[in-house]
Amino acid sequence: MAEDFSTVQLAHGSGGRLSQQLLTELLLPVLGPPSGIVHDAARWSAPGSELAFTTDSYVVQPLFFPGGDIGRLAVFGSVNDLCMAGARPLALSLGLILEEGLQLSCLQQVIASIADACAQCGVSVITGDTKVVERGKGDGIFINTSAIGVVDHGLQIHPSSVRPGDAVLVSGDLGRHGVAILAARNQLGLRTALESDLASLQQPVQALLESGLELHCLRDLTRGGLASAVDELARASGCSMVLEDSAIPLHPTVEAACDLLGLDPLAMANEGRMVVICPESQAAQTLTVLKAFQGDAARIGTVLERSRGDGGGALQQRYPVQLRSALGVLRPLDISSSEQLPRIC
Repeated sequence: MAEDFSTVQLAHGSGGRLSQQLLTELLLPVLGPPSGIVHDAARWSAPGSELAFTTDSYVVQPLFFPGGDIGRLAVFGSVNDLCMAGARPLALSLGLILEEGLQLSCLQQVIASIADACAQCGVSVITGDTKVVERGKGDGIFINTSAIGVVDHGLQIHPSSVRPGDAVLVSGDLGRHGVAILAARNQLGLRTALESDLASLQQPVQALLESGLELHCLRDLTRGGLASAVDELARASGCSMVLEDSAIPLHPTVEAACDLLGLDPLAMANEGRMVVICPESQAAQTLTVLKAFQGDAARIGTVLERSRGDGGGALQQRYPVQLRSALGVLRPLDISSSEQLPRIC
């Protein structure tokens, strides 16, 4: 009786014949390696003297969602992390944890998305690993990607470079990814045609660098959204920030969904948006570059000195970022201690 190998089996992770088939028939024909040589470690030469390295794991549910899937997310997520350090991405590692019973046709779709995203970013998968876990233990696919890139400029793009007086900008409208995932889960009956903002940030970052702009800090807005990102940057830089509530770009569907469900749109996840902090004197030029990629890019706030007084200083230590309403009223930007929506990336 012929065996049915149309789904992932535990034996696909055993190192035996099915492991070899998965590697040689499905993974390697699509992803490489470029050298054609499969070995325990990749030997690789990179230009430049300063490298950047990052790693991340992806457990999103569902695996396929409006505007993307877990494969594209895994590539763009790690590439974007490199870009936030001002690095030019060069290569990725790929770790797959597959659940027994996963349809191989599903895996093929994910691998094709990974290959397409790598081609878009100009990177290669140069090493990787595959494991299979028992049915019910893996939720289909978990992915880990590590990425390495080269820093070929002299800027220190880092929270420590943030200065009072700097401008705070965002590269586009916020919250799309979180709402798209929420709608795709269909748990609350939310119906919308909105797609995730999932995208590589490589091109806009490269355009900013090529324009000769003095970027002080970049941060992609993933889990926790804008609220978490600016709070972290304010604390890391030792500064405070004031954001203009009315200037923060939100898609009408995001606003409506968050109002309906009692969620904070500033805490909704994004996978193709970033905060840019630059000198005030270069804010207008920086915004012009960003708008060439996303018309909703906006200047949303300003970096300030952290108060040293006993009264206001204590409040700023707890809430280093404030939101100013259209009426000029300031309120602290509070960061929730819980996650609005788990398994988002």
